[in-house]
Amino acid sequence: MLRGIIYILISTFAFAWMNLLARYLDDFHPLQVVFFRAMGTFVFIFPYMLVKKIPIIGTERKWLFVRGFIGFLSLALFFFVIQRIPLGSAISIRYLGPAFAVVLAVIFLHEKVKKLQWVSLAIAISGVFLLKGADLRIDQFSFLLTLLSAVLLGVVFTVIRFLGNKEHALTIINYFMVASIIGSLFFIQHWRMPENDEWLWVILIGIFGLVGQVFMTKAFQLNETNTIAPFKYMELVYALLLGLLLLDETHNEIALIGMGLIIIGMVGNVVFKKRKKTKS
Repeated sequence: MLRGIIYILISTFAFAWMNLLARYLDDFHPLQVVFFRAMGTFVFIFPYMLVKKIPIIGTERKWLFVRGFIGFLSLALFFFVIQRIPLGSAISIRYLGPAFAVVLAVIFLHEKVKKLQWVSLAIAISGVFLLKGADLRIDQFSFLLTLLSAVLLGVVFTVIRFLGNKEHALTIINYFMVASIIGSLFFIQHWRMPENDEWLWVILIGIFGLVGQVFMTKAFQLNETNTIAPFKYMELVYALLLGLLLLDETHNEIALIGMGLIIIGMVGNVVFKKRKKTKS
């Protein structure tokens, strides 16, 4: 369990930097940023997979395709939103995804959830809506798009957990990258060529995305969704710090309380899940 938690913490730190760079590249079309993120990862992992003879196609092709396509949609919506609202707020709402993952894991994977875990998830959800009401920079359209991205993210977590050790982690990631590259190319008419130091940022966004993706996938393969998913909320802490230090983004007291409720709710879920296993 500990190794899975360490992996997800590394993943969230890398994703926080990736999201910061996506926000910084707001002069680019969101789907072009998706392309940068996907291609930057693909050029590293695909040659490695060929050399190490890691399966490209995999065996669970239907679910690999679902993971890739749904992941692309979730990422595209999120990159669109972070160009419209503060980074910390966007991440706070989107990472309601783990809560949706818990619900989906109960329905489709038959994982057990205690009543106190449901209470914890309700606290996290209340925090999201408190944040929405407190941060006037979050318009209704962006809020709904971020919620949709969160639902899709929950689907992704659940599919990864279902695949478990049936597929190599890089096979799962590769489907996501290919789906994102192909999907983003439909918007190529809105793109422009990077200039000067922008090339560094587009390369780094791919590298951070790769690190985050590898460690996230391995974390979900090692542990149950209910245990790992809440730690995705550490990305919120990283985002708030990076947003404050590098983007001068601030949040009022009520918004921070909302974010705090999100963290408390998700940590509570982990605590009650652990107690359940101890009793068993």
